[in-house]
Amino acid sequence: MTQSTRRTLLQTGLGLAMAQTLPRAARAQPAAEPRFEPRVGAWRSFDVVTTVNVADVQGATQLWLPAPQLDNDFQRSLATTWSGNAASATLVTDPKSGARMLHAQFAPGEAAPTLTVTSRVQTRNRAVDWSKPAAAHESQAVLKANLAPTELQPLDGIVHVTALAATQGATTDVEKARGIYNWVVTNAYREPKVRGCGAGDIKAMLESGDLGGKCADLNALFVGLCRSAGMPARDLYGLRVAPSAFGYRELGGNPTSLKGAQHCRAEVYLRDYGWVAMDPADVLKVMRQEKPEWIRDLNNPLIVPVKKALFGSWEGNWVGFNSAHDIDLPGSGAQTTLPFLMYPQGQNTSGRFDELAPDSFRYTIAAKELTV
Repeated sequence: MTQSTRRTLLQTGLGLAMAQTLPRAARAQPAAEPRFEPRVGAWRSFDVVTTVNVADVQGATQLWLPAPQLDNDFQRSLATTWSGNAASATLVTDPKSGARMLHAQFAPGEAAPTLTVTSRVQTRNRAVDWSKPAAAHESQAVLKANLAPTELQPLDGIVHVTALAATQGATTDVEKARGIYNWVVTNAYREPKVRGCGAGDIKAMLESGDLGGKCADLNALFVGLCRSAGMPARDLYGLRVAPSAFGYRELGGNPTSLKGAQHCRAEVYLRDYGWVAMDPADVLKVMRQEKPEWIRDLNNPLIVPVKKALFGSWEGNWVGFNSAHDIDLPGSGAQTTLPFLMYPQGQNTSGRFDELAPDSFRYTIAAKELTV
């Protein structure tokens, strides 16, 4: 035995001896398994504040800001108030889509149109108990509306062919929903280069074979396929207002600056459970952006808990505005129909403002959690 080998053995033996004398808490412990387990709990209260200071002042300015309108077992939309120098500001509802918004109009001579809108909302975690089916109740009118096609979510052609393939062999609506959910997270992917949240043009995505997008694309795929398979489903458009309590960087928002924090979620109506939370888009977001490298394996320990939980639950650090599609902005005079309303909208004689460019549109969004 050489001297260097003997020294190595002695050092190794000394290390083992020292380890045996260390208290249990001081020894190296295996890394904790990641978890993402939203449980229904206490309500949280937030003031969501959107401030607009129009930079491009030409003629009469109009603004339309989405106002929370969901009232259910995971959100209470309490009040929306405004301040600023608008000549008028009114909460209005688009009669066709049902989307609620604050519509503000400024006098043509107003040199610096300014508006601050504050919405007070309560929200909490949401989770279905799969072990306790119960008779669900929803009006036939609502169910029918959430089985209908929209401009960017047709239900025939390639959409229907894909829905049949994703649900092949499924006999219950839960099995069909799971088949579609798994199809989306297996075949689609998060594409960070897409502007905003995407457009949600599912026919174009399927026909091109390019299934990359963001939440309004990816969850629209889920909703459109569910509807085509005969299950009522809907997109819910909103905003992340707080960090995730579960340590996932990509599943939270910075409340002091919610630029780019808009997020679309989804629901499907299941006969034995009612409206059930779904978010395959967030599974794909964690896979693509939670770590520097793209995680492509659905069995990765970081992905497994998210994929499991987001079929039936979500975290209450998010505020929903509406579930509306094909929206006309009251008083805009424009012929353009919005696919959804999740961002501030504005226009003057120079034309429509770019809602995906908050720095040039000149708006900020922040949230303050209240202790009440």
